[in-house]
Amino acid sequence: MKTAFFAGSFDPFTIGHASVVRRALDIFDRVIIGVGNNSNKRYSRSTDQRKSDIESVYADEPRVEVMVYEGLTVDAVRQCGADVIVKGTRSVADFESERSQADINREIAGVETVLFIAEPGLSGVSSTMVRELEQNGVDVSRFLAKSGKL
Repeated sequence: MKTAFFAGSFDPFTIGHASVVRRALDIFDRVIIGVGNNSNKRYSRSTDQRKSDIESVYADEPRVEVMVYEGLTVDAVRQCGADVIVKGTRSVADFESERSQADINREIAGVETVLFIAEPGLSGVSSTMVRELEQNGVDVSRFLAKSGKL
């Protein structure tokens, strides 16, 4: 059984993130969504809330598991027994950042990374954009992943 580990802060979990999970499930038997918790970063949602929000999206999908982790992603990958890391890219800048991380993860832990290019229409959707709109009173529900809409 091949397992993918999808790491991120997911603050919040967007339709772009859900797209990566859906597409990863077409290739891998199981996807573990790793909600990163970095004590140096400020989040608009608590770790428990981010985990709970994602679990509600995948409540009816037994091939998806959600876990919280701190520290290096490759350590979480080893801990849960995943085979690869999956990430999404929206732009050339995202690609360069993810490529650098993938190179380091391969070098220090032998863990490969699979990149999914954003689907048309989703390249502008980011957690940062959603948080900014939300903080300014904009209804962001159309950008958030919801259960039953995978």
